[in-house]
Amino acid sequence: MNVTPASPLNRLWTLALGTLRPPPGAARIALALAYGLLCHIVFGLAVLAMMSAMFFGMSESFGRVPAPWSVLANIALIVQFPAVHSLLLSSHGSRFLAKLAPMGHGKTLLTTTYAIIASIQLLAIFAFWTPSGIIWWRAEGTGLVLICAIYTLSWLLLIWASFDAGAEVQSGALGWMSLMQKIRPVFPDMPTRGLFRVIRQPIYVAFALTTWTVPVWTPDQLGLALGLTLYCLVAPTLKERRFARRYGDRFAAYKHRVPYAFPTLRRVKHHDE
Repeated sequence: MNVTPASPLNRLWTLALGTLRPPPGAARIALALAYGLLCHIVFGLAVLAMMSAMFFGMSESFGRVPAPWSVLANIALIVQFPAVHSLLLSSHGSRFLAKLAPMGHGKTLLTTTYAIIASIQLLAIFAFWTPSGIIWWRAEGTGLVLICAIYTLSWLLLIWASFDAGAEVQSGALGWMSLMQKIRPVFPDMPTRGLFRVIRQPIYVAFALTTWTVPVWTPDQLGLALGLTLYCLVAPTLKERRFARRYGDRFAAYKHRVPYAFPTLRRVKHHDE
């Protein structure tokens, strides 16, 4: 008998309902709430910083490193994100993350801790970038309206893909909500629904799209877009290796029928896993 997996929204709703009625344990609950509050505040700040900074083509930020060191500082900001992000996804990185929470709750809070660090990394890029002061092109009039609509659509695609992959994991909520309920975190199954029917890496593709659909173009924005797009095309190969080990033939079949990053016109019959 085939069992239909719960939708991402249903999983998040179930997790949230359980969080409202946590088992006793004042210290555990306080720790979970503290991590959750920190996670979502930093996550929100990182998203707002990214949206606003790229809207102005990285021409408005708080970085003030003098030239020519500003170029090296900006490159370092770009490189630190994929380097640390990918390292923490490795087995060694997971063991390190598991040590970053007190009271022996590191493993439970793994996804929350990871989201906090990733959010701080993103916030660093967009808050501390040193603008070059050069603006190549700025959209105006009807073009500005059109590009703003496309920019908004790119962000909506990123949000959609994140929900398809499991919003509780992508936002870091899985860890602290599981700790609140005193349960072991249960990760969503291999995503194959929604945008994952079209391509295997919709989150990375949507993330890259946000860097190319901005209304202001500068040397800063071009460098950022090239660097993060390269990461978005290469990094998922490491993720797919982990999926291949975890899901075996299921992932092999999914990989065979769904393209990596670019949709194809060929009509493919999909079977839900």
